[in-house]
Amino acid sequence: MTDIINTTTYMEFLNSLKSEIKQARLKAHLAVNKELILLYWKIGKEILERKKDLGWGSKVIEQLSQDLQHTFPEMKGLSSRNLVYMQTFASAYPDFEFTQQVVAQIPWGHIVIILDKINDSQKRIFYIQNTIEQGWSRNVLTMQINNNLYEREGKALTNFKDTLPSPTSDLAQQLFKNEYNFEFLNLSKDVHEKVIERSLIEHIRDFLLELGSGFAFLGSQHKVTLAGEDFYIDLLMYHVKLRAYVVIELKAGKFKPEYVGKLSFYLTAIDKEVKLPDDHPTIGLLLCQSSNKLMVEYCLSDIRKPVGVSEYRTITETLPKELETILPTPEQFQHLLDTLPITEDNEK
Repeated sequence: MTDIINTTTYMEFLNSLKSEIKQARLKAHLAVNKELILLYWKIGKEILERKKDLGWGSKVIEQLSQDLQHTFPEMKGLSSRNLVYMQTFASAYPDFEFTQQVVAQIPWGHIVIILDKINDSQKRIFYIQNTIEQGWSRNVLTMQINNNLYEREGKALTNFKDTLPSPTSDLAQQLFKNEYNFEFLNLSKDVHEKVIERSLIEHIRDFLLELGSGFAFLGSQHKVTLAGEDFYIDLLMYHVKLRAYVVIELKAGKFKPEYVGKLSFYLTAIDKEVKLPDDHPTIGLLLCQSSNKLMVEYCLSDIRKPVGVSEYRTITETLPKELETILPTPEQFQHLLDTLPITEDNEK
């Protein structure tokens, strides 16, 4: 028996069984989740129909919750709050086929977050599809919604349509954002770009999450030697879906036209020295703290290399929307000060 256990054949057999068991467990979990989601949809739909047809009010939810929990004490998810979400769910996705094929692929907790935070149907679909494709946890999903990923993704200023073949150009455009959120670095606005670069490497997981799916980090300060002179690329990445190297250059302050020329030089160097025959053309991403759209478009119009220009931020410059309606504006605050009664304390 000992001899059999130590053989390569046995280990291969064991590993194949482990893989099959893991796949089966995953499929079973997904199947259970899908059935649960569809059950919630049907419950929500039937409640809505009876409210409409029979004129039932909101009190029926509380009674229904109590009766269902009494009948199924071992079953979670039958609280009155969850029944309300089931109604919202069925109302938001009235098409059963779409619910079955798409929405039911993500857990109920994710669906609740999307229902809570997003009203627009297209935005909801965007976050559902990204959750499916990228396997987001609830925390990551919440972060991406709070960071307005939908509004940022695919909005970078680029020349991809003129420099990359289709459909590569469309995929590349979709991947790059008009603004990257580096608030997780906890750095001031005026910090040097080298400090930002070093901090991004120290927070590589958060950095890759912000870049999006498919990016692999290959190194920082990648050396390129030409005619005996050394040049250093800030960040060298590879994107598995594009099958292309991505050169990222960080610049503190405003966009300058000369930045594009230097980045184009780096792309040529990677194409000639690093890129393999099966790789697609190297893509450049220039990250600046601010940029002028017209100036960027002028600079990219005559560049033959695929380049995108985006902004980045390291600090929050505006209040969250939920606080904007609570806290007074500067004018309101000044008016409040002006109307305070004069006392010995506030004179000081």
